[in-house]
Amino acid sequence: MSLLASLPLYPLLSFLILISFGKRLSWVMASWVSVGAMGAAAFCSMFLVNQLSTSDTSVITAHMWQWFSIGSAKVNVSFYLDALSAVMILVVTGVGFLIHLFAAIYMKSDENFTRFMAYMNLFIVAMLVLVLADNLVLLYLGWEGVGLCSFLLIGFWYQEKSNVLAARKAFIVTRIGDTAMVIGLFLLFKSLASLNIAEINQLAQTTISFTSNSMNAAHSDAYWAALLLLGGAVGKSAQLPLQTWLPDAMAGPTPVSALIHAATMVTAGVYLIARMNGVFLMAPEVMNYVAWLGGITLLIAGVAALAQNDIKRVLAYSTMSQIGYMMLALGAGAWSAGVFHLMTHAFFKALLFLTAGAVILALHHQQDIFKMGGLLKRLPVEATLFLVGLACLIALPGTSGFFSKEAIIASLWSSPTAGPSLWWCAILGALLTSIYSCRLFFLAFLGKARFPENLVISDHIETNKLLRGALFILALLSLFGGLVTVDLSSLFSSYKPSVVSSIDSPSWLHIVAIATPFIGIIFSWFYYRRYRIVTDEPLTASHSAWIVFCRNGLGFDTLYSTLLIKPYCFVAKLNKNDLFDQILMLIAWYVRIWRDILSVSQSGSLRWFAAAFGLSLVGLICVVTL
Repeated sequence: MSLLASLPLYPLLSFLILISFGKRLSWVMASWVSVGAMGAAAFCSMFLVNQLSTSDTSVITAHMWQWFSIGSAKVNVSFYLDALSAVMILVVTGVGFLIHLFAAIYMKSDENFTRFMAYMNLFIVAMLVLVLADNLVLLYLGWEGVGLCSFLLIGFWYQEKSNVLAARKAFIVTRIGDTAMVIGLFLLFKSLASLNIAEINQLAQTTISFTSNSMNAAHSDAYWAALLLLGGAVGKSAQLPLQTWLPDAMAGPTPVSALIHAATMVTAGVYLIARMNGVFLMAPEVMNYVAWLGGITLLIAGVAALAQNDIKRVLAYSTMSQIGYMMLALGAGAWSAGVFHLMTHAFFKALLFLTAGAVILALHHQQDIFKMGGLLKRLPVEATLFLVGLACLIALPGTSGFFSKEAIIASLWSSPTAGPSLWWCAILGALLTSIYSCRLFFLAFLGKARFPENLVISDHIETNKLLRGALFILALLSLFGGLVTVDLSSLFSSYKPSVVSSIDSPSWLHIVAIATPFIGIIFSWFYYRRYRIVTDEPLTASHSAWIVFCRNGLGFDTLYSTLLIKPYCFVAKLNKNDLFDQILMLIAWYVRIWRDILSVSQSGSLRWFAAAFGLSLVGLICVVTL
């Protein structure tokens, strides 16, 4: 078996061992099995990427076996490694390894520790299958796998009803997008008679019937296929209008939040659009939708983040906003910039979530930032690491976030599918990011301590070098990961947008983009003054109508509840007495009546049959002759 084929087997074997032996394994043994498997997968990924970069070919493939065939199309269990999937496996296994290392210490005291680590390993398996699949069926298998694992992990502490509801919400909302996606896969197979991803991207460029329609070229198979795939992407990546599940997903343990936001689930939609670039470039209208959905989502998420009082929900809306930047880049045709930001975002968002987890653990699971304060003195290491993550999120010059986000913003003004309007959206989003990041730091780490004076800060973090070691590595990646070059031009060089922009970029664009985060910092420094100074004035979360509206995600949950959930519940209550079943029974009764009437004619007597046949024949002759 090739090295590429064995990559998902390390976490899969770990999952099988952990789920089989369960609580019979000690914490040490379970940690070694789960974290060790991720370490092996990360080492294997680095070796494969090095092999890809030094080989003469731009692709490494691994064929295991033929799964099934549909006509002439064969569906194989095969893996495909190119520059795009190479970036993805490094993120999934590398960042995933550090998250697993953190989780082994963070969840040590949980009675279901072994089951938790088993689910984490299975999550990595599903994501690796998704990004390495060479055909749409295998990709969809991994796609549904990450959905299942997110459900299991978000609702891991199922003893609390709110956690179960959050897991159910994530599962159902993403199923909406998944349904659209699978219809898109059927349409692609119907139009191009292939399930191989590389072949589909090539055929999309050369099959005239795929990109044209006798009635309306904008409603060709390419248009609908790309639109349906976009439906799947916005579901998994929590973009408008299917973004409502992501903030509630914070109900799971903090390592789960880090894994979902940094290395696995929310990046799947971005990967899908980048991987199916050949289809999207044949539908420039849908490319425009991708860009606008990303732009609107990043603004909505930024406004919502300004009103949150839960440290993890601030970071959740931040993820939604940053994924919006990636969608903006893909919609603008800046494929390399979008994937580059995916990589750097994985570094600093994992750092932010895990450091937030360390703070939460030190404060005995307190997550309300209005009940923190003064942590820079009490937890200086964690505060410094969190500040590093925020600097990257804000995109201060020199950090990894700066290089990737500026690459996106620089590509928008002259893009044929984005343009100046979306450039200003990106700038406003960067300003909001800077403001809510400063608000978070001022509230949680500066000013006067607002937790009980008799609260003893847990020393569990300070005494564990492995846990802090994972954070330090992520901090280094967050600061210097932008020096890594992500050039995917070879993958997309043969695909050119059908529209060429004639808009020239003014010289002042870069100045404004670089200055925007600093403007946000200066504004926050004065506006949130009382958060960062020592004061006896109590700080409480505001409950004005506007703040509550923003804190609740700008009312999308209420809107969907009114339009979808309440009508469905009404119909369900209406059917409590089996009203619809009675309608079906009425149909059955009607059929039975006719059966009883017609059965009278079936006496079983040959003479009666012969007489009836003769009379019918005479009657037919009379009708014809008359």
